[in-house]
Amino acid sequence: MTDEEDSSKFEVMIRDLEKSIKEDEKEFYGEKTVEEAYNPKNVGVLENPDGAARMTDTHGNTMQIHLKVEGVRIIDSKFLVDGGGPTVAFGSAITELVKGKTIEEALRIGEKDIESVLGGLPEDDEHSPELAVNTLKAALEDYIKKH
Repeated sequence: MTDEEDSSKFEVMIRDLEKSIKEDEKEFYGEKTVEEAYNPKNVGVLENPDGAARMTDTHGNTMQIHLKVEGVRIIDSKFLVDGGGPTVAFGSAITELVKGKTIEEALRIGEKDIESVLGGLPEDDEHSPELAVNTLKAALEDYIKKH
């Protein structure tokens, strides 16, 4: 067998393994959570945010959320995270949920709202949207303090 044939077989094996892992993830976390984890929205930072916060949870995951407010509504939100797939999905979901909301409405966003957007989460999973909710609330408090 040539090196080229070995390389081709290896690439096929890797693609098959990746596909299998994604299918297992979808079965465990749900399609929407996996989609948000692999294709998150609103990743990044806002220049001169109106409110911002960075928090780390007990598992060592860190999330940062930036908010841009115009008038009484949140018009943009970005996040950065150093956690795994579920934490990325939570950041993506919460930054979408907050857009268009007033500060008061955004303060009412909770874990159940994120779970609802993602179609639920596994009961026995250690990951929870708590970090995203707490980071959002801290960013909102930062905004309130400044304004």
